[in-house]
Amino acid sequence: MALPDWTPIQSLPAAKLTDLFAADAERLSRLSVDVAGIHFDWSKTHLTAEAVSAFAALAQQMDFAAKRDALFAGEVVNVTEGRAAEHTAERYEGAPESVARARSQHERMRALIDAIEAEALGPIRHILHIGIGGSALGPDLLVDALGRDMDRYDVAIVSNVDGVALEDAMDAFDPQATLLVIASKTFTTTETMLNAQSALAWMAEGGVEDPYGQVVALTASPEKAVEWGVDETRVLPFFESVGGRYSLWSSIGFPAALALGWDAFEELLEGAAEMDRHFRLTDLAQNAPALAAFADLYYTQARGCETRATFAYDERLKLLPSYLQQLEMESNGKRVTAEGEAVTYPTAAITWGGVGTDAQHAVFQLLHQGTHLVPLEFVGVIEAGDALAEGHHRQLLLNMFAQGAALMAGKGHEDPARSYPGDRPSATLLLDAVDPRTLGALIAFYEHRVFVNAVLLGINPFDQFGVELGKEMAKAADKGGLEFDPSTNDLIQRAFGA
Repeated sequence: MALPDWTPIQSLPAAKLTDLFAADAERLSRLSVDVAGIHFDWSKTHLTAEAVSAFAALAQQMDFAAKRDALFAGEVVNVTEGRAAEHTAERYEGAPESVARARSQHERMRALIDAIEAEALGPIRHILHIGIGGSALGPDLLVDALGRDMDRYDVAIVSNVDGVALEDAMDAFDPQATLLVIASKTFTTTETMLNAQSALAWMAEGGVEDPYGQVVALTASPEKAVEWGVDETRVLPFFESVGGRYSLWSSIGFPAALALGWDAFEELLEGAAEMDRHFRLTDLAQNAPALAAFADLYYTQARGCETRATFAYDERLKLLPSYLQQLEMESNGKRVTAEGEAVTYPTAAITWGGVGTDAQHAVFQLLHQGTHLVPLEFVGVIEAGDALAEGHHRQLLLNMFAQGAALMAGKGHEDPARSYPGDRPSATLLLDAVDPRTLGALIAFYEHRVFVNAVLLGINPFDQFGVELGKEMAKAADKGGLEFDPSTNDLIQRAFGA
């Protein structure tokens, strides 16, 4: 496969956003899409009909349609590891045999949830979920966004190997009423297994006669979980072909399904499947993940933007920027193509963000008047999540809408320090509500956006070898089998002594 030709993208004429609106009465309708309870608006980006056509031509050059078909067919798309990427099969959009296997695994998960709710494992009131990366970020986002009013269980999701994080969770729970959930694709992840051992010790010290009897394992290596001591009936497997950052639809979503209820989990899957169908069947000019990726690539390849910021104007979505950091930067933070050839252009932008309106008083100074051009994405919700006076939610959304308008329009002033240059791009995602169906669609949108970016960049979004080197060196250092540079050796000496 040839490297992508960015010349047509880089040659697009530059025009100010306000001029683009003035020149095209249909701009808003052409660059807006409604799917699964989400309104997408890219009209305040520099995308034009000409740009969309250029990206569609690039997609054809990079054989996008065939690669999208391969993704949904369960063919090998993770070429470096020789695997499919079957997260869509977990929401029943994929190869028939993979969909059938996913249904079977979900039925197994539901049976275990039924047993827990019937107190087969005792009077469980707390869920202590231990994982890291995709084994924690996805469940954490789901529970935080959807579970704020739940009274079924208390949930703590611990990822950091820093003992303070685990102690904070354990201090709030009764060990005899705690279900310990261990999430690890390989069931060998150092941080996760150390935290799990400490949690088991806490349960034993708290008088739990059989701590292993209150353990559930979520893994693609069920034999390792059984070897570790988890009863086979409480091991919930998932496909090896489901990557960690794409895994919340699988058994990794178990704590959310247990805490929120099975109906909510099924609605989450259906919302994601609705976005899958939109992505698979809709022309690129009105395809939400594709248009988002086109905007991403326009700013990285034609405008030299190195970062992209997402601001959630809803407290329930405060973990979304952190979730997207892993999804986007671990997937597309690559320096070689899928065939191993060095790229000569930027790949993933640096993803960051925050929560409105807090971020307005922290980072928006740079966004409005700084020297960096940063494409923004606003995510808001029409239905309020609180029962306070209407003014709270009204002010929240008005601030979000006004920020996008101000970034685009700017404002001149005779005092340069008080002048806003404007012409700063933003996209807006406006959700009808924060509910399982809409959140499922939103997350699936971001997954497919990553895939479109990857195909047009010519890279593989489904491996993550870059996370391994530091972990391997830490393990070697712990065993005393690795000599570092003078600086690192000194730091180890200062921390641990001779």
